[in-house]
Amino acid sequence: MAYQIPRGTADVFQEKSYSWQALEERLRQFCYLYNYDEIRTPIFEHTNVFKRENDSSDMVNKEMYTFTLPNSSTSLTLRPEGTAGTVRSFVENKMYANPDLPVKLYYMGPMFRHERPQKGRMRIFNQFGIECLGNKSPYTDVESIVLAFSILKSLGLKDIKVCLNTLGDDASRNAYREALKDYFKPYLEDLCSDCKRRYQQNPLRILDCKVDHDKEYMKHAPSMKDYLNEESKKYFDTVCQLLETLDIPYEVDDRLVRGLDYYSHTVF
Repeated sequence: MAYQIPRGTADVFQEKSYSWQALEERLRQFCYLYNYDEIRTPIFEHTNVFKRENDSSDMVNKEMYTFTLPNSSTSLTLRPEGTAGTVRSFVENKMYANPDLPVKLYYMGPMFRHERPQKGRMRIFNQFGIECLGNKSPYTDVESIVLAFSILKSLGLKDIKVCLNTLGDDASRNAYREALKDYFKPYLEDLCSDCKRRYQQNPLRILDCKVDHDKEYMKHAPSMKDYLNEESKKYFDTVCQLLETLDIPYEVDDRLVRGLDYYSHTVF
């Protein structure tokens, strides 16, 4: 019997491991410069950390590695992303009581998703991310964008452009969700099965459908910018003005919602 690596995974050794170490060290240097501290969360968490009520994402509905402990009803899931575990730790360890908010954290390490392996997409993949918790500010948002932009530029990538959008505050986003439900209601029977589920759970996800994206009615769906209240407009205008001041090239993309719909305000 031949022993082979599972599909969707990879070995990292010799020269490749040196490249990984160099990249990880560069990421740590940038985080040190921007005053982010490292957090290391468990590779598995209780399933409800990731599977929140009414979550419409494909990651939660199709791609998680979930298992139940023997002789127990405890459900655990290998982490598919880093944000949820970081927020769980922020709450559980009462970091919100830190007098010096925001709490700025970074993580890097293996994540797990059961999806079809293809070039650039593995079932075990390594992810780097930052979280800035406890403060709502356009200045904080821009700092995150500049950090990401600076890291990519330092790696020698050229012609980098930031795709930018806003989801507004809770009131703006709720108004937009209702507008999308009203708009897509006449087309409900024509939507794919996933979008019928998204219609009930989170209609923002319909805008990212890979099955229905070429249909004519998708091109004329309402835009988030038409449902922003004054506070949200001012917030986003400040983000754009700061990026212009810092000479960060950006483009506003009204359809930029995928996987970002649980955030508030700026997405990029």
